[in-house]
Amino acid sequence: MKRIAALFFIALSFMLSSFVVHKFYVSVTQIEYKEEQQSLQIISRIFIDDIEDLLKERYNSSVVLNSDQEIPEVDEYLEKYFNQKLSISINAKEASFTFIGKEYEDDLMICYLEIENVSSLVAIEISNQILMDLFEEQQNIVHVKKENQRKSLILEKGRDRGVLKFNK
Repeated sequence: MKRIAALFFIALSFMLSSFVVHKFYVSVTQIEYKEEQQSLQIISRIFIDDIEDLLKERYNSSVVLNSDQEIPEVDEYLEKYFNQKLSISINAKEASFTFIGKEYEDDLMICYLEIENVSSLVAIEISNQILMDLFEEQQNIVHVKKENQRKSLILEKGRDRGVLKFNK
């Protein structure tokens, strides 16, 4: 009987340990240079629950995303936060972006931004600190595309800035 109890305890311990959830903190930002439109089109994907936690902590504890209870100020909070935590320099010149809007897809918030009047893209410097002030383990992956060239960065706390260079 002791042997069965011991096996049961070991099996139970194994099963319970397999249900431990490890939270993964990541965002993915895609930047594409559209030469004909002279713009950088930016799409940032962030987990809804993570950005909701941040907006509650920073701006308004009543924020609920992707629901009928979403307050109208959410876009204003997002634009303000992106302006504080995302910076882009193009060819060694600081660029400002326009927050176009957001939408939801499954458990992701997809934010759309644009930088206009970009006549060429030789180098891009990106600082992406989104969610790093809330989650120590946050990683922000940035993919940049210019014509058939694709380059990427993985940014994290303490190493939240990177430069990518492209052929002319």
